[in-house]
Amino acid sequence: MALKQRIDVTHAGTNIPKAPPLRWWRHWPEWTRYAAILWSVIYGALGVYWSLGGMGFPFGLLNDPNAGPSFSRLMTAGTAGPVIAIVCFLGVIALLMGKFKARGFIRTILLLYAWSAAAVLCFTIPDTRALIAAAYAPVALIGAIFGQPLDYFEFLTWPVVNQFVCLAGGFLWAATALSYQRQTRDACRYCGRKNNSSHWLASSSALAWGRWIAYVAILAPAYYDITRIAWLLGIPLGVTPAFFQSLQDSGAVWAGAGLAFVSVAGAILTHGLIMPWGEIFPRWIPFLAGKRVPPALAIVPAGLVSIMLTITGIQVLWGFTLHADLQNWGATTPLLLIPVWGIALGAATIFYYYRRKDRCRHCTHS
Repeated sequence: MALKQRIDVTHAGTNIPKAPPLRWWRHWPEWTRYAAILWSVIYGALGVYWSLGGMGFPFGLLNDPNAGPSFSRLMTAGTAGPVIAIVCFLGVIALLMGKFKARGFIRTILLLYAWSAAAVLCFTIPDTRALIAAAYAPVALIGAIFGQPLDYFEFLTWPVVNQFVCLAGGFLWAATALSYQRQTRDACRYCGRKNNSSHWLASSSALAWGRWIAYVAILAPAYYDITRIAWLLGIPLGVTPAFFQSLQDSGAVWAGAGLAFVSVAGAILTHGLIMPWGEIFPRWIPFLAGKRVPPALAIVPAGLVSIMLTITGIQVLWGFTLHADLQNWGATTPLLLIPVWGIALGAATIFYYYRRKDRCRHCTHS
């Protein structure tokens, strides 16, 4: 009840100063299709270049020895390069056709192609290394500040950079597909509504569910955090003495603890999805205190992290079924909660989006 009152006050508070709007972001249905076309043209050209023997093909064990956990580990430039070029070329045609409001079978085919492209780019190209690179970024920065440098480019190789490039393309394709889907059913491209009825995710009962899902996302990594912090404190929780000694000798206890602290910071930020300070900047933040938090500031990073967590979780589950190490359960079993973490964070982000949804400026719907 208290949460609902805070939310109502936030939405109705006309005296709360608003942050300057991100104009380009607010008009995303108008530019994402062109951005997706540009991305597809560039990546399709790379596909042609790789198929002709060009350097830098980022897929497959032949070009990327660390691609073991990747779904693309069996790709080669000679076979995958032409496929990439053709798929991107067909994608450009589909995107150009998206300028028109197709109906029936053609609309279905275009939407199927767009959503499939988004799913492939977001959920099959990236692997666990994308999440590792993102998680180690703050660890490397803090280590450099305190005189403990970390070779961050050991994690951020070209194949991993390519995974982020594909994630960006997947987001562009998903945004384009969503905009086209709304437009072709005569709904507002911005809010997706055809009448004044509220979306069920904005109802009070759905908000209550969203709060519990957010708590699942907050607590899911706790098991991992406890084991890694225990190792840092010299407690071999869930591992054999020999395994623990190897962790200490290699410095992996510090890396694990660093990831645990990043996870704790992420849990705090996740809490903001259901707290007032996730909507209005708190007093202790200079220059922004009391201003409205742009929804995209939370939605975009939380959505990106949820995708990377879900991808990693799927690959961890697959690897665990093949090579389960129950003797060192403290090292392996905490990772089994990663898919729960990713899915819960994604759901909590969706609830946050609908809770923060303002009155649509482009139609008459609330």
